[in-house]
Amino acid sequence: MRLTKWLNSLVSVSVMVLPAVLYGQSLSLDEAQSLARQNYPSIRQKGLIKQTADLTIQNLNKGYLPQIALNGQATYQSEVTQVNIPIPGITVNPLSKDQYKATADVNQVLFDGGIISNQKQVQKLNAAVEDEKIEVELYKLRDRINQLYLGILLLDEQIKQVELVKSDIKTGIKKTEAQVNNGVSFKSNLNSLEAELLKTEQRTIELKSSRKGLVNTLVLFLGKPLDENTNFQLPQVEQKLAEIKRPELDLYQKQAALVNQQKKLLISKNLPKASVFGQGGYGRPGLNMLQNEFDWFYLAGVKLNWNLSSLYTYKKEKQLVDVSSKAVDLQQETFLLNTNTQLAQQQSEIDKLEELISADQKIIALREKVKMAANAQLENQVISSSDYVREVNAEDQARQNLITHQLQLLQAKINYNTLAGN
Repeated sequence: MRLTKWLNSLVSVSVMVLPAVLYGQSLSLDEAQSLARQNYPSIRQKGLIKQTADLTIQNLNKGYLPQIALNGQATYQSEVTQVNIPIPGITVNPLSKDQYKATADVNQVLFDGGIISNQKQVQKLNAAVEDEKIEVELYKLRDRINQLYLGILLLDEQIKQVELVKSDIKTGIKKTEAQVNNGVSFKSNLNSLEAELLKTEQRTIELKSSRKGLVNTLVLFLGKPLDENTNFQLPQVEQKLAEIKRPELDLYQKQAALVNQQKKLLISKNLPKASVFGQGGYGRPGLNMLQNEFDWFYLAGVKLNWNLSSLYTYKKEKQLVDVSSKAVDLQQETFLLNTNTQLAQQQSEIDKLEELISADQKIIALREKVKMAANAQLENQVISSSDYVREVNAEDQARQNLITHQLQLLQAKINYNTLAGN
């Protein structure tokens, strides 16, 4: 059985010392899931994702502001333009070969093809995708908490059953003691029952130790101190319809939206751009190339830019985006197929366990009758103490099977709802 095997592998968890232990607590599965989610380190990453997206978008918004650049330049050139035509009364001095220029350039975008707007949307969708990945990881945590919680419940029921067995053995000891005192039974019969009682005490110790290990492991996930006496409430589980509402589906939808937005951004990058610009500066020469002296100057205008070379790669880039879109669709299709397969398997497990529980109840009823008869036979010295213990253990095993199957059924229903996202 899956729960039993998992439990056996987990009881070896080392026991930690718990600070500020609280007694008399009560904990439900929903509360455990909520506390584990709040305490899980990945939950804090959601805040970092939002902060990163906000900062990036704020920087992208700066693209709408005027872009200012300061430039300085000093050059020496081997030749300069000279006017060698003699003009009466006018002397045109040649330009200096060393020239200087300091400028301030201002550029204001009028139309960028929607690049900034699409980049902002890409950042928002990318943040949504990363946030949903955290949700997927947190959802996987649910199964781990379910396993721990149900493992503790199983041990609680087993501990209760051991107490019932101890009660039956003690009843047999009282009757056998009276018979030994009256000289109608052997001392060995009493010793056999007392040895069996010690075995049940050992079993109780083992079960409580295992429970403590599971509780301490659960504490690590919850970030809340618990003690071995904490009351773990039995979940009331209603199996819901298999309408899949997993966070993985939200992730695929957001990934598809992100790919679609990237396609829009690709189109924007290939559209013409328009802007106004201005430049003011001081240098030698100024804009008048015939005046060989330092002077102020400025110019302003409108600029249109269309980088046609980007069209060379547009088709391939669009194909890459389409491939990404198909990959997301295939991932979603695969996920739905696997999930529906798991749901069908879990439903078969639920049906099987319900049949086993029905059979367990019939077996227990019969074993209880046999034990009661053995009790009377022990009192009348018809059977030995070993025979009586055998019937007590047979009933105990039947009840243990019922406990295991009931917890496994509970787990199967919880797993079914978890798989469906309910």
